[in-house]
Formats: sequence, structure tokens, C-alpha cells
Amino acid sequence: MHNSKLYPLKFKPILKEKIWGGHHLNYKDSSITKDTKIGESWEISGVEGSISIVENGDLKGQDLNAVLANYKEELVGHSVYKRFGNEFPLLIKFIDAKENLSVQLHPDDKIAKAKHDCMGKTEMWYIMEAEKNGFIIADFNRQMNQENYLKSVENKSIKDVLNHINVKSGDVFFIAPGLIHAIGSGVLLAEIQQTSDITYRIYDWDRVDDQGNSRELHQKEALDAIVFTSKEPKINYNKTANLPNEVVHNEHFKTDYLKVENQLNLDLTKYDSFTILMNVGKEAKLNYNGTSFLFKTQETYLIPASISNVSIEAKLTEVLMVHI
Repeated sequence: MHNSKLYPLKFKPILKEKIWGGHHLNYKDSSITKDTKIGESWEISGVEGSISIVENGDLKGQDLNAVLANYKEELVGHSVYKRFGNEFPLLIKFIDAKENLSVQLHPDDKIAKAKHDCMGKTEMWYIMEAEKNGFIIADFNRQMNQENYLKSVENKSIKDVLNHINVKSGDVFFIAPGLIHAIGSGVLLAEIQQTSDITYRIYDWDRVDDQGNSRELHQKEALDAIVFTSKEPKINYNKTANLPNEVVHNEHFKTDYLKVENQLNLDLTKYDSFTILMNVGKEAKLNYNGTSFLFKTQETYLIPASISNVSIEAKLTEVLMVHI
């Protein structure tokens, strides 16, 4: 039997040190020194070895997998539980790139299942902050095929054929499996993706670590997964106040953009799914059942499927709302 009723869950961020990381996310863990290069804050994760721990309320100290195994459909929804069982299907992150990330791509479900016995990696990015010359890489800057791609790898001209896109706050990109991509320096973003930590690295800017070692590349695996004909990755969307605006909807996740002015009531009964709320704007309040939760910038809440409505209160803020 359940000892407690479900409520909006906040998890302790799992901070990941990276060679390319910055310092925008260090404040999330007081035990981390200011000069540590934190590249990622895993906000909600069921990835083995990095499972999120509840930070608030009666379930504080329990991990996400235990809560899911205990509450099942009440936490994630009937259709989601039927499809994924005791595996939480999404990985939610904030990423701070002080330097360029490696150029990489991800496998789709079919390849990931066959080679790694896990889900593939479909993801999207919401740009929160970008320096003046902040950019991402998505796709090639010319028509490419396997032969030309292999030549560019062999003669080390791969960086010359990559498509650079300057970015600003509010830009959204859909990163389909097989799409060559990288986050460029000076970008802070929110990432929503399938639960998978599989990345095929194809170029790492000739970087070496403190011991003079280059990071491993995955050219062979990448060749099996790369897609040479891809769709425009940039997503245009509306920003109508106090209404869910569709941003990216696919079989893996559905993300809406919320521009909250004063108060927005969310009716969650239409979703047979949990709801994730990521604050990509200013500080707000999350109201549920007569209780107010502080909802800070760069904070994330998991709203269990058993909760039918919540409201967000702020003079003005922006929130990403995600469900399956």
C-alpha cells in the first residue's frame, strides 16, 4: 500500500562535470566548487547509475525508479505504464556549453535496441541564453553522401562541412536520430530527450584532456546511424500568453511552450501521462491543492498523472510543458 499521496515532485539535480562545461549550473549543488566545469544538470533521470532522488515532500530521499515501481500508472499514466513499464521514458537536462561540444549523432530506436538494448535518442533543445556569437551545429552545409563524408573524415576537413546556426534565447531545434549536431560555445539550453545515454562522437575539435588523451570517437557506429537527408531542424512556434503553444509533438514526447502572465491554470485531465514543467523564464509559484511550491528559474517539476490540475503564478515567466 502507498504511504503517501502523490504531489508535484522535485528532484535533486545530478550535475555532470564536462571538459566543455561552464559555471552557470554550479549553484545547483552547494558541494560543488565555483571553478568546476559543470556541463549538464540532469533534472529527471531514470538512467542506470544516474537515477534522480526526490528532494521535496513525503517521498524525499526515494529514487525515481522506486517511486515508479510503487505508484505505476498513478505516476506516469495508464498508456505510458503499459508502453514503458517501470522504465521512466524521458531524460530532462539543462546544458551549459562554455566550449563547443563534440560533433555527434544518436541512433534511432531500432539501432539502439539491436546494438545497446536500450531506447534510441530523439531530442529537442530550447535555447535559454546565448552569447553574441553563440551557435549550434545541425546537419551539413552542403549536399553530402557517405563517400564525401568519409573523405572529409579521412582528410580531417569534417569541420568545414558542418552547418553552423547562430542562436538566440527562445530558439528551438529538433534533433532527430541520425542528425549530425553539436552545441556551440556560449549556449545554455534545456534538453528533452528519450531515456538514453548513447552518443556516437565523430569529431572533438582535436581536444585533449589533462593527461593529453583525445576522447574516443565512434566513426564505425556513426556510419550505420547517420542520416544524409534531414529536415530543417529549427522549429517555429507561437508564443500566445496563457495557452499551451505546440512546439515539438512526436511519438516520444510532446512539448508545449507556456508564456505565463499573472496566472495560468492547467487542466491535465486530457493527458494520460505525467507532465514535466521546466522553468525557462523567471521565478514563479506552482500551486496545487491549496499548496504553493516555489518554482525558480532552471527548476523542474514532475507532475504525476494522478494530479488533474495545477496552476502557475508569475508576473511573467516562460515554462516548457512536457508529456508523452
